[in-house]
Amino acid sequence: MKRYGSVIAVKPDKLEDYIYHHAHPWEKVNAMIKECNIQNYSIYYKDGLLFSYFEYVGEDYGADMEKMAADETTQRWWDLVKPFQTPLDTRKEGEWWAAMEEVYHLD
Repeated sequence: MKRYGSVIAVKPDKLEDYIYHHAHPWEKVNAMIKECNIQNYSIYYKDGLLFSYFEYVGEDYGADMEKMAADETTQRWWDLVKPFQTPLDTRKEGEWWAAMEEVYHLD
């Protein structure tokens, strides 16, 4: 199992929309997340930033992320929520959510 954390800004005037849609997620999107070996997935908010945490339990992260990205329902979900977000200037090339480095963990 590998833990992932990432961060992105949320547009202040879109925070309520973002919260609303994540309080009412599409069942097929949640099913695809699980099908792609992601579990214990959470998103937190603080001071204009969204923090995402999940655990990956599969064997091929790249292939699972490609599978998720190819899913039509997931693409429609991303089209809905991406306009609410503003990527960080410091993200790596190709990232939407900026990956974070884990510096401490205790089981």
